[in-house]
Amino acid sequence: MAGQEITRRRLLGTAGAAGAAGLVAGGAGGALGYAAAGTGGPALTSVGTGAVPFHGTHQAGITTPLQACGHLIAFDLATGAGRKEAAALLRRWSAAAEAMTQGRPPAGDNQVALDAGPASLTVTFGFGRSFFARTGLTDRIPAAFQPLPAFSSDALDPRRSDGDLWAQIGADDALVAFHALRVLQKEAAGTARVRWQMNGFNRTPGATARPMTARNLMGQVDGTNNPKPADPDFAAKVFVPDQGGDEAWLNGGSYAVVRRIRMLLDDWERLPLDRQEAVIGRRKSDGAPLSGGTETTPVDLGRFNPDGSLAIPGDAHVRVAAPASNGGAAMLRRPFSYHDGYDADGTPDAGLLFVCWQADPGNGFVKVQRKLDRGDGLSRFIRHESSALFAVPGGCGKGEYVGQRLLES
Repeated sequence: MAGQEITRRRLLGTAGAAGAAGLVAGGAGGALGYAAAGTGGPALTSVGTGAVPFHGTHQAGITTPLQACGHLIAFDLATGAGRKEAAALLRRWSAAAEAMTQGRPPAGDNQVALDAGPASLTVTFGFGRSFFARTGLTDRIPAAFQPLPAFSSDALDPRRSDGDLWAQIGADDALVAFHALRVLQKEAAGTARVRWQMNGFNRTPGATARPMTARNLMGQVDGTNNPKPADPDFAAKVFVPDQGGDEAWLNGGSYAVVRRIRMLLDDWERLPLDRQEAVIGRRKSDGAPLSGGTETTPVDLGRFNPDGSLAIPGDAHVRVAAPASNGGAAMLRRPFSYHDGYDADGTPDAGLLFVCWQADPGNGFVKVQRKLDRGDGLSRFIRHESSALFAVPGGCGKGEYVGQRLLES
């Protein structure tokens, strides 16, 4: 590498007289390898040391800042496995997740992430509707937990949709994230089998000079209008309100809608910049709405251009998806991008692992998606290829496991 070549003179000059002979005599290969890989780079210890508590009122991974690496995985219970076996599995999963999120090896660790810290690892668990029939708990299905309706733009693959059990894994280190994925799969052996699994990514923390809203693979700033924890109605939008009776097990929980949305990037990238911005309703450079201002300026849906046209076109994504266009419906979007290679014709299989959180999917995702399905200009450039809905229970306390209030009550 130009300017970075490690010469014999440089090696001897920096090794010190006492160690130089040893390096030349037989240790040079190891020393060169270490020098090339371990010097001159930024200190990244802060990325590895971040730890997110596993225990709490809510499960981690919902309001946790986006991590660099993500895995989504759904399982179906094995033949003969029921409520007892599911409870034992959630107990094992919770114990392993608690250890890994705090940087400790779980029982029977395979040592994949032995040298790493927790790297902001989170592991979040949820239940599909089919889980309740498999465990004899159909009388505990919440009223809001209804199957998602069909949408005209759907092109769903049932093999990559739904599932009895679901886990979302996020971390700022790829090995830490894979380690957690592998541990969950091993702990499920004999009780549940993998139905589908997807891998995603986001921008690595520290890659920008200051914290910034993420961009998706279309290059658009994505997530500006997300509900924020500081909003007075944030909890009411995202978390199921506490209640008694058969639905009390979901107190502190939420509903996760998961959609694998393929982006038709070749078609999108053929659009000129001004057309891309019109489809979204925001400037691509800084995420500011076409109605004016900066990224965080509220979208003005009533603003007109000097020629009398709408500043934000009638079918622009931000207009059609806006809470004001959907009776106030809102959801917390927390996606990962994905890239699964190329089709035989060179078309990229890439897009968004869309995950959104809401207190009631009927008044969140479903209401918004119905509007998008009918009039979103972006729909010409995306394809929904898989879909699932999961009830995600609240967090657990020390000595408890996720889902205990459902499985042991």
